[in-house]
Amino acid sequence: MLVSAKDMLQKAKAGKYAVGQFNINNLEWTKAVLQTAEELRSPVILGVSEGAGKYMCGFNTVADMVKAMMKTLNITVPVALHLDHGTFEGAYKAMDAGFSSVMFDGSHYGIEENVEKTTKVIEDAHARGISVEAEVGAIGGEEDGVIGGGEVADPDECKRIADLGVDMLAAGIGNIHGKYPANWTGLRFDVLEKIGEKTGEMPLVLHGGTGIPADMIKTAISLGVSKINVNTECQLAFQEATRKYIEEGKDLIGKGFDPRKLLAPGVEAIKATVKEKMELFGSVGKA
Repeated sequence: MLVSAKDMLQKAKAGKYAVGQFNINNLEWTKAVLQTAEELRSPVILGVSEGAGKYMCGFNTVADMVKAMMKTLNITVPVALHLDHGTFEGAYKAMDAGFSSVMFDGSHYGIEENVEKTTKVIEDAHARGISVEAEVGAIGGEEDGVIGGGEVADPDECKRIADLGVDMLAAGIGNIHGKYPANWTGLRFDVLEKIGEKTGEMPLVLHGGTGIPADMIKTAISLGVSKINVNTECQLAFQEATRKYIEEGKDLIGKGFDPRKLLAPGVEAIKATVKEKMELFGSVGKA
């Protein structure tokens, strides 16, 4: 049974570890993440972007697949199915489909509209026992004409959104999605500390977990980050293993063309990546 992310993240915040959100793209991805979480006794959040949801034939298909898979694989660890970077309309579609957690990303609206829309989503989600993540990111980083720092949130705006009653808050501290550019200067721990001081018990979320050095991840967790999103890293691991299989000509031997065989190395690579992250985040054995 799917659970809201609220309880698992409050426990993570109190225990000074983080729960990984691993974005899923298809059946193989979902199965790999769930099996690894069960094996390591770790709580887990399955992230689904609106684009990935569309690719997988809609939120209903995704929710039904995840629930059926959990039953068949006998998954006993806490699992939240979470909409990643949802629009206002998308958040409602995901809730109706059976998602147990949603992110409403109103960071591109002005603060007033962000507050208004976030308040509405919280009210309706909480009435259904669904957890809500909000995002605040205000200042783009530019120095010496080089843009590449990612967004840096205003701690006061973070407090304002946190006070609305969200269950977790994503705040920009120089983190970005995808691969980090060579000129990236690292996470702004000074900003994270200020946000933590103003938001107190609120579990904080770090987006763009791929490519952030392990020591920075550990520092972020010590400063109140309780949820870390990983997507690109799993995709790169999958791509590398699949490329190797084909380059070695294994798809041409016997029934090596069978998608179950062709995708198997990629699936193992996802599992290895998820395991590595769960160990780094400290969530192993916490289910």
